[in-house]
Amino acid sequence: MARRSRDVPQEPGYTPQPPPETPLKHRLAENGEIVSYTDGEYGVRKDDGLGVIKPVNSSGGLLFLSLLMTALFGLMLYGVVQMAVTDQWHIMGEIWWLYALVLIPLFAGWTGYFKERKAEKLRKARNLPRPVE
Repeated sequence: MARRSRDVPQEPGYTPQPPPETPLKHRLAENGEIVSYTDGEYGVRKDDGLGVIKPVNSSGGLLFLSLLMTALFGLMLYGVVQMAVTDQWHIMGEIWWLYALVLIPLFAGWTGYFKERKAEKLRKARNLPRPVE
């Protein structure tokens, strides 16, 4: 049974409505008005997190960064092949953890790109502007 507010008549057995299945985020859009977005339509985080450098959160920017990280990872793999060809496995034994460490931002970049791309398609279907915060 729901808690009753003081001085508000309610019927016995009253229960409030459950929260909506798709919660909405009310955010400021590019055109300056407040728009309601679902989690899928919002995409990646849009605020700057109070940092000095503004984050990249457009699908084009995320694609560029993901391709750049993928190319750098490809260069790292080329280094592994060169170490194998020249029989320098002792170097690989010292720096193997770098390869595992580079995979984290690589996967995060591609995940962010696909999430923002999907959000763009959903916003376009409902004719919503891009959120800025």
